[in-house]
Amino acid sequence: MGEFEFLRFVTIGQYLPTGSPIHRLDPRTRLVSGALLLAAITVAGHLPGLLTGLLALLVLVKVARIPFAYALRGLLPPLPFIAFLAVLQILFGPQADTGSILLVVGPVRLSTGDLLNATMLLVRFAALVLTISLFSFCVTTRELIEGLEALLRPLTAIGLPTHDFILMVQVALRFLPLLAQEAERIAKAQASRGADWGTGRGGLLRRVRQALPLLVPLFLTSLRRAENLTLAMEARGYAGGKGRTSMVVLRMQLMDGAALALVGVLSALIALL
Repeated sequence: MGEFEFLRFVTIGQYLPTGSPIHRLDPRTRLVSGALLLAAITVAGHLPGLLTGLLALLVLVKVARIPFAYALRGLLPPLPFIAFLAVLQILFGPQADTGSILLVVGPVRLSTGDLLNATMLLVRFAALVLTISLFSFCVTTRELIEGLEALLRPLTAIGLPTHDFILMVQVALRFLPLLAQEAERIAKAQASRGADWGTGRGGLLRRVRQALPLLVPLFLTSLRRAENLTLAMEARGYAGGKGRTSMVVLRMQLMDGAALALVGVLSALIALL
């Protein structure tokens, strides 16, 4: 039954109250720090910068007192798809002009530059997922809402619907475990009808072939769940935005300033290295 246990690999959206120094920071500090790291990893154009970011994230996982095995578990479910994309980039993507030629088969030319690009894709993906996972480990839903409201409150003065955006982020984070449960249910239903699940051994192509039939029913189920959520909110008279206040008053401390400065230097190093 291990082939159907998708939820155990979903770490994004799971909060772990370890009481670490990162957990004790102001929610706004954790939000801004996560955004800086995500932006730096996204714009980093060289492998040393990406490796620096990945190493720094592993150090932050240790500081947050999160088990490494649990933190890295979230990389396993989407890894076959990213590896498949890396192979496609090597074979059919823009050919790198740098590096020595390793293999030429017809129109396909494999060089060390192509391998470097594929490696950067894998490292970038691992760093991004680890950043999002670490953020969810250290921030509760309540803290996320309070921090976002405090950071985006000035934008309400110019008429932007910041509360709707905050609600969208909250729903997206909470939908991930539900999608894993739904994918597990669909996989079990397909296996009961004779689909090739859990039999024999296979590599990357087999796992991709097994996952493709899940996409359409999972997409339709997600739309149905979103529609039910919308109807429930309307039936209860939900209305956000103007006039809503908060019981919690956030205050920045000296430790928050030091953390922001450290993350800012680290982000610049990742982007420019």
